[in-house]
Amino acid sequence: MSVWSVDQVLALAPDASSRAGARSVSRARAWQATGRTDDVSLWGLCQGSGRQPYQTCVDLREPAYHCSCPSRKVPCKHVLGLLLLWVSGEVPVGEPPEWLLRWQNSRAARQTRGQRRAPAAPPSEKTVRRRADRVAAGLDELDRWLSDQVRQGLAGASRAGYRHWATMAARLVDAQAPGVAGAVGRLASVASSPDRLLAELGLLRLLVTGYRRLDELPADLAATVRGRVGFPVAVDDVLAGPPVRDVWQVLAVRDEAEERLTVRRTWLRGRRSARPALVLSFAAPGQELAADLIPGTEIDADLCFYPGAQPLRALVATRYSAAASAVPAGGDSVSEALDGYSAALAVDPWLERWPMLLDGVCPVHAGRWHLVDGKGDGLPVRGDGPQPWRLVAAAGGRPVTVAAEWTVAGLRPLTAWAEDRMVRL
Repeated sequence: MSVWSVDQVLALAPDASSRAGARSVSRARAWQATGRTDDVSLWGLCQGSGRQPYQTCVDLREPAYHCSCPSRKVPCKHVLGLLLLWVSGEVPVGEPPEWLLRWQNSRAARQTRGQRRAPAAPPSEKTVRRRADRVAAGLDELDRWLSDQVRQGLAGASRAGYRHWATMAARLVDAQAPGVAGAVGRLASVASSPDRLLAELGLLRLLVTGYRRLDELPADLAATVRGRVGFPVAVDDVLAGPPVRDVWQVLAVRDEAEERLTVRRTWLRGRRSARPALVLSFAAPGQELAADLIPGTEIDADLCFYPGAQPLRALVATRYSAAASAVPAGGDSVSEALDGYSAALAVDPWLERWPMLLDGVCPVHAGRWHLVDGKGDGLPVRGDGPQPWRLVAAAGGRPVTVAAEWTVAGLRPLTAWAEDRMVRL
């Protein structure tokens, strides 16, 4: 297995203090002993503030981490420090200690129990019917409300305060339609732009109409409509679907706060199929997000996709290899990326974001920042975030490969590769 880079290790850090702490314990003198087992597991004993050293280990196949220190951060600074030590080539092959074997056996036992657990019982027909009735009533009320917004004029709606949108969103939550409720709540952020507001209101009206005709729609499109309304899909049902095996390149990771949760979006792309995939993880305040998919690496794995007309969200079902450092291949020009986005939008008009892997682009400032390819085609960079100075510095005036999210507000660069070096943006 190829050794990761320093940037890939530090990308796992949950915050800046963890990165700084990792560097402080990334030297051999901070460890009483270290070892690795055929590049599958790392282990070490790091002397902390207590009498006994901290037992730190990493399973590189997922990856998974364990440390006996009291920190609640995952991975903690000791795990990151051990990985940095491994990256520098200072972790020798050694006989695994007994505590490492116990941890591995415990993980294997938990995975076996998880595979044997009985699937959750499906809701009763009465419960399903009751929820469908509540959702239908809530969407009927939303339809009347949408008509009122247009009839009364968007100028008035654009001046409405946050409560105007939040009230309707709360009613939809009560109607058990959380997906639509979130879309209505986000209208407050575009209310000052009448054209954007009209487009979003139109998409909501299209969703209401689609739900009313759910029985007439093709199965994939019906699944998309149900998902956008807010009907959940059980994990067991997703994993029971057909797996898609490929060497999946981990292009980018982005964390966002949504209401009371932190959402981590991890974008993947199949090396052979060029198929995009999105893996989501969620964490409540005080909890840590999953850190098992590392930007700049690739894994041979089966992915199972959630149903829909444009399947994008997926779960990692089976891994066949450990994460290996790799530079993504098969990027697109700007026109090719837009062709892919338009094809996806044609089957799922409610797409909020779409991944792009742009090859040979340069950041150019012409009134606002754009990423321009060798043909002279360009995409505007979103103006509501920080200026892309890290990307400008990484490119140094030369073409680079960029992984980004395309949204109606413009492009959001997330990761760049300049001369095979990965830079998180």
